[in-house]
Amino acid sequence: MAEDLNVEVVAADRKVWSGAASIVIARTPEGEIGIMPGHEPVLGLLVAGPVTVRSTGGEAVVVAVSGGFLSVSENHIAILAEQAELADEIDVAAAQADLDALGEDGDGASRWAQARLDVAASR
Repeated sequence: MAEDLNVEVVAADRKVWSGAASIVIARTPEGEIGIMPGHEPVLGLLVAGPVTVRSTGGEAVVVAVSGGFLSVSENHIAILAEQAELADEIDVAAAQADLDALGEDGDGASRWAQARLDVAASR
């Protein structure tokens, strides 16, 4: 049996989640990437959206990230984002207010607000 993944999701101001996982799915500019144990080393960009971590206990941990980086090396995955929130931490009303105030012009702040709403809807 393959070794588990050691995953850390880190925002600029805190560690959001860490633990053992069987798979991590994230969005890059080229599309979604799935990382399982034994994956080749990767360093990539992330776009605003969900990162899904399937823990070894079977729980799906969904995190909204504002973009950032994904680093994979020897069954260790680091997700580094300026902003990140667990799905159950997201204040839907605040995210909707942010999106309404910013409009949907595609800038970083509006993409972050939309990512939070998308992730909150998935819980």
